[in-house]
Amino acid sequence: MAPIAIQSLNLDTKPYPSDRSETPSPDGPLLADIQPSKTSSYSTTWLKLNSTAPIHVEVKEIPAAFHDQPYSGAKKLRHLIENTDELIVCPGVYDGLSARTAMELDFKCLYMTGAGTTASRLGQPDLAIAQLAEMRDNADMIANLDPFGPPLIADMDTGYGGPIMVARTVEHYIRSGVAGAHLEDQILLKRCGHLSGKKVVPREEYMSRIRAAVATKRRLKSDFVLIARTDALQSLGYDECIARLKEARDAGADVGLLEGFKSHEQAAAAVEELKPWPLLLNSVENGHSPLITVEQARKMGFRIMIFSFATLAPAYTAIRDTLIKLKTEGVTGTPDGITPVKLFEVCGLKDAIAVDSGAGGSNFSDGV
Repeated sequence: MAPIAIQSLNLDTKPYPSDRSETPSPDGPLLADIQPSKTSSYSTTWLKLNSTAPIHVEVKEIPAAFHDQPYSGAKKLRHLIENTDELIVCPGVYDGLSARTAMELDFKCLYMTGAGTTASRLGQPDLAIAQLAEMRDNADMIANLDPFGPPLIADMDTGYGGPIMVARTVEHYIRSGVAGAHLEDQILLKRCGHLSGKKVVPREEYMSRIRAAVATKRRLKSDFVLIARTDALQSLGYDECIARLKEARDAGADVGLLEGFKSHEQAAAAVEELKPWPLLLNSVENGHSPLITVEQARKMGFRIMIFSFATLAPAYTAIRDTLIKLKTEGVTGTPDGITPVKLFEVCGLKDAIAVDSGAGGSNFSDGV
C-alpha cells in the first residue's frame, strides 16, 4: 500500500461517548487500515477510534518522490548518511521562523543551534545556561513542524549530567522526534565551542557519556544518529582528539565531530585518519576556525556540514538595522511584499486553513 497523508477531516455528528470507559486506550490501536483510491489522488474511508464516534477522512496519496523516504527524521538522516555520497548541508536554525524559512528553501536537513536557542529563548550567552528542558522543548517544536519535512540534528551539549542524565537526555530527544544530536566532552559548565578557555573532562568520563547514549538508543530501538563531539583540540591537542573520536566510534557513535579545526590541512587530515567513519564539520564564520566552503568540505570528504550561526547572526544585524531606522526615521522600512500574509504563509497558513475547511469549518471562507 502506498503511504498516505491525511488531507482533511469531517467529524461525524454523533456525540462523543459520555462513559469514560469507552475512551480509547493509548496503548490500543487507534486507526483502522486506510486504503488509498486506485482511481483518484483522493479516497474516502471511515476510521474508528476504538469505540468512539467514527471519523470521516479524506486521504491524499503522498507524491511518489516520498515513497522511498523513511517516515521518521532519524531514518531519513540515517538514509542520507548510509545510502548517499552527498554532503548534507544543514543551516543552523533556532526558532520556528528560521526553521520554516530553511524548509521553504528545501534544505534536506536542519541543525538546531544551542547558541541560537540560548540567545533567542533566554537572551543569554552560550555558557551552559540552557539545559535539557529548554533545549528539548525547542528541538521538539522544530522537529515537528512538518512530519514529512527535513530531519533535525540538534545540539545536546554535554548531556547535562552524568551517564544517567545523558541517557535521559537521549531518550527525551528521541521521543521529541530529533533525528540526531552531538554529545561533547566539555565539563558541565561548558561554553560555546568558538570561545577561548574551554575545559574538557577526562577521556574515560567522556566515554561513559557515549556509552550511556549508545545504550539508550539501542534500548529504544531507535535510528537516532549519535554524533560524538570533542572540544579537546584547544587544550589537549589534535592527537588526543583523534584518540577520543576513535574510542567513541568503537563504542557505537555514528558520526564524529572535531570542533575548532585550526587549518584546512588539519580538517582534511582528520577525515583521512577516521575514514570511512563519517565526520561532521561545524562552520562558524568569524569564529576560531578558518573559513571552509561547502565545496571544500565536500572535496575533503566530510559527510555533514552545519552552519551554527547561519540565521542567528544575520537576524541580529537585520533587526538592529531596522530598529536604528525606526529610531532615526520613524519607519521600519519593511521591504515590499513582506506582508503579514506572506510571513504567515511561510509559517503554514495555507495548511492551517485547509485543516479548518476540511473539518467543516468556515472561519476562513471569506479569505484572510
